[in-house]
Formats: sequence, C-alpha cells, structure tokens
Amino acid sequence: MTFKRAGFLTKIVVLGLLIYMATSLLDLRGKIQDVQTQRDDLVRQVTDQQLENQKLKDAIANSDDPEMLEQVARDRGYVEKDETLFIDVAN
Repeated sequence: MTFKRAGFLTKIVVLGLLIYMATSLLDLRGKIQDVQTQRDDLVRQVTDQQLENQKLKDAIANSDDPEMLEQVARDRGYVEKDETLFIDVAN
C-alpha cells in the first residue's frame, strides 16, 4: 500500500491550524491566570469578612462586659473622669 505525499496546500493548512491552536492555548493560559488571581483576591476578601463577622459576633456576645465597654469608649475617644488626654499635634 502506497501513501500519497501531502501537497503544499495541505501543509500550509496544517501549519495554519497549528499556529491557530498555539495562539489559542496561550490566550487561554493568560485568561486562566487572570481568573486564578481574581479567585485568590475573592478568597482573601471572604477570609477578611469572616474575621470581621467573628469580631462582631464576639462584640455582640460580650456587649455587657465592662472591659468591652471601656474598649469601645476608648475607640470613640472618651476618657475617664479626672483623666488627662494628650493629643499629639506634631504631625
């Protein structure tokens, strides 16, 4: 059984298809990397939000704790009676 050699036009078509497939694969690889980066950012955001939710749950659970009330007061800038507040204005 003898095989006929591929003609010049067939070789050009196959070469064109190979080039198209290679560029398509490179484009898909770039898209995959972009999506993986987005996924990593979203995972980080979810983790941060879960931490924030846990802090809020703890704050709700300990809302009547004197230490928690003092911490909230300090965060809002309140001071205790007869306490002196110094504000750094050098910056």
